[in-house]
Amino acid sequence: MSDELKPIIEALIFASPDPLTLKTLFRLLDEEPPEDVERALEALQADYDARGGLQMVQVAGGYQICTRPEFHEWVRRLFHEHSKQRLSVQALETLAVIAYKQPITGPEISEIRGVNTSAVVGTLLERQLVKVVGRRPVVGRPFLYATTREFLNRFGLSDLGDLPKVEEMAEALGMEVPLGLATPGPATESLPFEDASEVPEDPETTPPEQVH
Repeated sequence: MSDELKPIIEALIFASPDPLTLKTLFRLLDEEPPEDVERALEALQADYDARGGLQMVQVAGGYQICTRPEFHEWVRRLFHEHSKQRLSVQALETLAVIAYKQPITGPEISEIRGVNTSAVVGTLLERQLVKVVGRRPVVGRPFLYATTREFLNRFGLSDLGDLPKVEEMAEALGMEVPLGLATPGPATESLPFEDASEVPEDPETTPPEQVH
């Protein structure tokens, strides 16, 4: 049964625009015993581990088939100008602050970075790398920001526990570790991945203008 299910599961993972979760596989293959689906998935993973150009990885709570990192340069040549627009250093720094300190408000982000970050946060919202998850219960009730499932997908992380140490991230970005980022943030586990659209949209709860 495993050999029969493997090509079906492979096709589903390949065709899915987002990482395919085990729960979704169980639902799509509801006529098959869950243990058979899991065995076929493990066998497929073993097949990809033995292959050369492609790999099957766990990203954002699901499975995805992608190219191996050692072939990145060749794939980059293929897409060249059509690849995703890169984030600026300022956007990456702001995203790092949100990732490590989430949930966090705009003023708190600006305090840590030492500059006004409202425009950069707008860009990150537009690219669906961060989202509004609520408001801080203080004067002014500022928005709280957190990372999204797209953030995990974009950076190849299974969950927030896969984030590198702050010092390693800062070194990769070529930045000093801000004092406010050197201490752990409030979030100790992954936040729920509700859509930003679930946050009420009215004059009192409209996120800042999104800037390109």
